[in-house]
Amino acid sequence: MPLLIVALGVLVLIILIMGLKLNTFVSLIIVSFGVALALGIPLVDVVKSIESGLGGTLGHIALIFGMGAMLGRLIADAGGANRIAVTLIDKFGERRIQYAVLAASFICGIALFLEVTIVLLIPIIFSIAKELKVSIVHLGLPMVAAALSTHAFLPPHPGPTAVAAEYGANIGLVLVYGIIVAIPTVLIAGILYPKLAKKIVPTAWTREGSESFGIQKTFKEEEMPGFGISVFTALFPVILMSIGAVVDILQASMGFEDNSMVQVIRFIGNSSTAMVLSLLLAIYTMGISRKVPMKELMNTCGSAINALGMLLLIIGGGGALKQVLIDGGVGDYVAQLFEGSNMSPVLFAWTVAAILRVCLGSGTVATLTAAGLVIPVLGTIPGVNLELVALATGAGSAIASHVNDAGFWMVKESLGLTLKEAFGTYTVLSTIVGVSGLICTLLLDIVL
Repeated sequence: MPLLIVALGVLVLIILIMGLKLNTFVSLIIVSFGVALALGIPLVDVVKSIESGLGGTLGHIALIFGMGAMLGRLIADAGGANRIAVTLIDKFGERRIQYAVLAASFICGIALFLEVTIVLLIPIIFSIAKELKVSIVHLGLPMVAAALSTHAFLPPHPGPTAVAAEYGANIGLVLVYGIIVAIPTVLIAGILYPKLAKKIVPTAWTREGSESFGIQKTFKEEEMPGFGISVFTALFPVILMSIGAVVDILQASMGFEDNSMVQVIRFIGNSSTAMVLSLLLAIYTMGISRKVPMKELMNTCGSAINALGMLLLIIGGGGALKQVLIDGGVGDYVAQLFEGSNMSPVLFAWTVAAILRVCLGSGTVATLTAAGLVIPVLGTIPGVNLELVALATGAGSAIASHVNDAGFWMVKESLGLTLKEAFGTYTVLSTIVGVSGLICTLLLDIVL
């Protein structure tokens, strides 16, 4: 019965969002109330459960998410993203142009959200495709493969950050393991699959892309910051969190005790501290050192936060539904079903997230909703690697992007694809990202 209620709740959510075109956040809250009542949560506790889920989810990630948005916007508006892309493309050369686009998208994608990465890089690869007389799809698929992988696996992106917090996983370790998983995934999805896709949907390689996406802010050579400082600024939070994660790994394996130095490193490597320090660095490297007025820098930060408001509410709405599922006993019911099963918790988390992703469209919502079903299962199994379960959930949330996903339409329109071609390229590519991510995570689970 609890699973039937969840299925009906997901169905209602799909109808509200896709059929009635209701706002995603509003839909999530309505469904949360309905599911709470159907699961028999006492009336006096329904609102408390929803508020607890919404506040608990946003409480930990709002700082990381907000700082990450401002960091990415500062780098983009200063021309740092353009500098990274143009330099890598110039260094790799025409023959290895796909690898250059892949690397540029991966580096930019760590600091920028999926949609922002696409919007920023499309004009650049649009120009390169024309100059080299190649299809924009030839360069576009590596770009979206890297952007989607960073979005699914790497903090400070909303999905992996939020689910790591929900599971109680170490965000620094999620980042380190996420990079290990993401690298082979982007090579398979962004380099190998396009060669096959060219044979499956050859007409896609005749497209020239949408001219409207080519009209973006352009930068003169002297207006852009240097390549080294642009990459360093974009990767600075990764560097800090990775140092913290390495210390945790070494301490677990070598058994040395905490001292002042370890505590300082762990403090600096904490995801929240790392994002604050990275934002301060970006304000200097992308602004003050280039004589950009502080008022202009703060306007840039403000615009990044303004664009973030609804997305934060949607994430909170996903957390509310997650909490309702837990408080309503759905998670415990699933845990009982899972009890005695040999199914890996990594595979279980991926399966739940993948099903929700296909149904709901939003990877972030699917990730958070899956957490409500997975968390009780984790309590029944000793020695579970929470970081890998978080990565598996992210991998599941990337699978099978289709018509209910905003990213699907952005890729389709920016590359000028027909619906059939978009299914044959991006939908399959996103599925490869999800499956490859799962396989790499399972291999890591064996090694670790």
